[in-house]
Amino acid sequence: MNDTIAAISTSLGIGAISIIRVSGKDSIKIVNKIFKGPNLEKVKTHTINYGYIVENEEIIDEVLVSVMKEPKTYTRENIIEINCHGGIATTNRILNLILKDNVRLAEPGEFTKRAFLNGRIDLTKSEAVMDLIESKTESARKLAINQLQGNTYQLIKLFRNKLKNLISSIEVNIDYPEYYDIEVITIEKIKKEVKKMKQELANIIEKSKNSKIIKTGIDTLIIGRPNVGKSSILNKLLGEEKAIVTDIAGTTRDLVEGQITLNNIALNIIDTAGIRKTDNKVEKIGVEKSLSLIEKADLVIVVLNGNELLSDEDKQILEKIEKKTTIIDINKNDLPQKINLNQLETYSHNIVSTNTNQLEGIDSLKNKIIEMFNLEKINIKDYNFLTNVRQITLAQNAYKKLGDVQKGIESNFPIDMIEIDLRACFDLLGEIIGETYSDEIIDNLFKNFCVGK
Repeated sequence: MNDTIAAISTSLGIGAISIIRVSGKDSIKIVNKIFKGPNLEKVKTHTINYGYIVENEEIIDEVLVSVMKEPKTYTRENIIEINCHGGIATTNRILNLILKDNVRLAEPGEFTKRAFLNGRIDLTKSEAVMDLIESKTESARKLAINQLQGNTYQLIKLFRNKLKNLISSIEVNIDYPEYYDIEVITIEKIKKEVKKMKQELANIIEKSKNSKIIKTGIDTLIIGRPNVGKSSILNKLLGEEKAIVTDIAGTTRDLVEGQITLNNIALNIIDTAGIRKTDNKVEKIGVEKSLSLIEKADLVIVVLNGNELLSDEDKQILEKIEKKTTIIDINKNDLPQKINLNQLETYSHNIVSTNTNQLEGIDSLKNKIIEMFNLEKINIKDYNFLTNVRQITLAQNAYKKLGDVQKGIESNFPIDMIEIDLRACFDLLGEIIGETYSDEIIDNLFKNFCVGK
């Protein structure tokens, strides 16, 4: 934390501008050595300064250098940002020039990690930075901005304050029973308060289940036997000819992926190889890969040919997805229908009928997805909830600790033992916002960030 770090903060490639970020106590002094222009050590903070980056009197590039002096910076350290012309050669030359002067290349997410460790932002805001960078839909952007503004932090902070007040009252009653001017905390009062907090935390967890859908979308798998129209449905959903469509069975042998936005939620679609028994080695690998993805999918769309009777292969596929969230798509409804609908209801009640020859041929499929995942309700104004698996898991563990408190009360445990579970709940919630953490957790979290952020 005492050394100076540097990294390229923009995508490396051809572009109008590249930004090289340097952070640390000596960052201004170090960059000033290679800058031809105003003396960066004497300019005002939060200014942009025009000049050149030079090496041994050779001009490397014409640049704008932003000077931000501690503590009012992203990392609470001195920060320099060099805006140079975009291009791999120029950007790398300037970065390497900086690294020569006892500067270390930043690790992934290290600038944001320093912002957290220096108390500039809490852990939820740190995660929101990466969420904002990776957001692909307007809903995902709103979720990240909400968290970046500190609303998630305040949500957990307020809840922890209630716990802290309850724990403090218990401790005062234990340590100073002789004082009559303090509020006496009875088991009944603890029981009442914990019941309310448990319900409040349950509501937060339930509400937060939508966060995965908002952030990363719905992972959707299209499966079925060959020639039922899977690739045509994918192409129709995407609005482009992404998958090859022929009347030859087994045309799709590898996964074909695409993404659309449905009610401002991303639908990550994978078209798979037709599932059937085959002796073709390549096709067989495609079938195995298709089956392996079923477990990971949020939604499985099983495509059947409505112009044919339900085959044994169809039944085998339906049996493999009986525990998954499933839509049965009876395709080719523009042809005479032979399939027996009564046979399908034992597998899923979510049945739609589609075709890929008409403009509105797959609208029923889109509408069913919107209905099943409540996408109309997800598009709400209140984005104030937990946003990732780490946060939700910690909240669920905290909820279990409140349940342990209730069990302890029912079992007539001593009040100091009940307090232990309340403290455990308090600490778990502290991990969400980073007020309690381990170095291992922090290192693991920030290593998933991009370099330069």
